[in-house]
Amino acid sequence: MQYVSTRAAASAASSSPSNFSDILLGGLAADGGLFLPTAYPQVSGAELDAWRKLSYADLAYEVLKKFATDIPDAELRALTAKTYTKEVYRNARAGEKASQITPLRVLEEADGRKLVLQGLSNGPTLAFKDMAMQLLGNLFEYTLAKTGAQLNIFGATSGDTGSAAEYAMRGKQGIRVFMLSPHKKMSAFQSAQMFSLQDPNIFNIAVEGVFDDCQDMVKAVSNDLPFKAAQKIGTVNSINWARVVAQVVYYFRGYLAATGSNDEKVSFTVPSGNFGNICAGHIARMMGLPIAKLVAATNENDVLDEFFRTGVYRVRKSAETYHTSSPSMDISKASNFERFIYDLVGRDGERTRALFHKVETQGGFDLSGKPGSDGDEFKKVAQYGFQSGKSTHQDRLDTIRDVADDYGITIDTHTADGIKVAREHIEKGVTMIVLETALAAKFNETILDALGVDAERPAGFENIEALPQKFVVMSADVAKMKAYIAANTGL
Repeated sequence: MQYVSTRAAASAASSSPSNFSDILLGGLAADGGLFLPTAYPQVSGAELDAWRKLSYADLAYEVLKKFATDIPDAELRALTAKTYTKEVYRNARAGEKASQITPLRVLEEADGRKLVLQGLSNGPTLAFKDMAMQLLGNLFEYTLAKTGAQLNIFGATSGDTGSAAEYAMRGKQGIRVFMLSPHKKMSAFQSAQMFSLQDPNIFNIAVEGVFDDCQDMVKAVSNDLPFKAAQKIGTVNSINWARVVAQVVYYFRGYLAATGSNDEKVSFTVPSGNFGNICAGHIARMMGLPIAKLVAATNENDVLDEFFRTGVYRVRKSAETYHTSSPSMDISKASNFERFIYDLVGRDGERTRALFHKVETQGGFDLSGKPGSDGDEFKKVAQYGFQSGKSTHQDRLDTIRDVADDYGITIDTHTADGIKVAREHIEKGVTMIVLETALAAKFNETILDALGVDAERPAGFENIEALPQKFVVMSADVAKMKAYIAANTGL
């Protein structure tokens, strides 16, 4: 399996592809694009039938070996077996089996319509990001051990990526983590999860700004190739291909657990901010997984919803980005969206480069096909199954109350966005699966507002906000950030 940048010219795409290990540690391609396979591997009906019987770890191996063809089979199988265990994913809700890793729970079933919640938040930081990040940590350690190299991870988080990365990388040999987050714009629980870590290889930087400012700095540093090479910079944000492909696995698991035969289709509704999670669903669908719809659920920061309704991709300025009660989705420039656009425009790297240059210089592009637009590819979106919807703070409160009253479970704010939007797109005869984002304890302020009681916390998290915290506050200044990284790597 070979990989190419979404911004590569046709000649470059054919002459210099990379393999999985080549791109694992680096994040962005040298031309500023994102990596994708030169062609998506296909899954047969016979394979789907065989996969129905597998454990999650074995399913992960089967999916990943189609992409990581340069890692020996026995070693890849050992990595997935080490990652996906009930000891790591132990925070399942009452009535759910931790050994299932991503258990399904039927919420509604009536009149031929079925709404299902897929639990993805049973890992060590109680968020779906653990599903990929735990594997990424083991892949990094495996790769670095072969060469004796070092890696300095530089990433940005709107809430959950940071803690998942830090818990996956803490104590790993040869790895340091520098994680940016928007100062005072995460929940108290999210901040405490990150800032309470005292490990010497973990560096938390609270940036005076919004998530998009943090993300822009990660891209700026990644695009400074001499600095990136000298400081051995890698990334764990979802621009990292291994993050995305690890998330492809739970789409297969959700489908196989919800159906009895390959003749059935399902749809997925995915709370969406940076487009990484739903991009994994797009890849699963391109591999042949029978997915009817991929529904992107946004909060008030509705850049993606606007595109899937109109064909206009219009990023917001920092001052236009809302600080909401589903803060992990407070994103107005979706990094992974470029991967989908690359497919939408016929895998034309030069056109993709031009469109995202327009994002950087003019704030967006228009593929609606209207007079004066940049193209008419929006007409093809339906072929890929994408739809969308938007949720507000009041919608979140109402949905959290409804689900608690009707089903006796407490969902987090982002999952509430997903369920609200899923109900608008569910159809007869096609199971709708909502991907859970996090456990409710991470957003207790809103849970208390909605239900009048605190969210239940898994053991070990009872007083996390009271723990000592270690972090620095910095302005959104790339030069100062580089200096801080260099001062703490010793390179």
